[in-house]
Amino acid sequence: QVQLVESGGGLVQPGGSVRLSCAASGIAFSIATMGWYRQAPGKQREMVASISSDGTTNYADSVKGRFTISRDNAKNTVYLQMNSLKPEDAAVYYCNAKIQLINVWGRGTQVTVSS
Repeated sequence: QVQLVESGGGLVQPGGSVRLSCAASGIAFSIATMGWYRQAPGKQREMVASISSDGTTNYADSVKGRFTISRDNAKNTVYLQMNSLKPEDAAVYYCNAKIQLINVWGRGTQVTVSS
């Protein structure tokens, strides 16, 4: 059974940092393209960052220079380091795994940015 479990969300002040983790099981993690998406209330889910099996990364323009995605294939885990957080970064963050026709989502973790 494929499973993605996110962790690390919570309340953070503007300008602060937080690191999200996504632990994967039941998939060939090392060949998966892993991504982080977010969805704020009343808005569509949007891609935040992705990392391919060869380590190629891609970021939404809104987070470039502030967020970093990385992966540890030995731990089947993908991370999202978020720095210089802004109130508009507040959302539920979802982990995603893609391998050919397989497309799996985690349940999400809430990130709240507020003073």
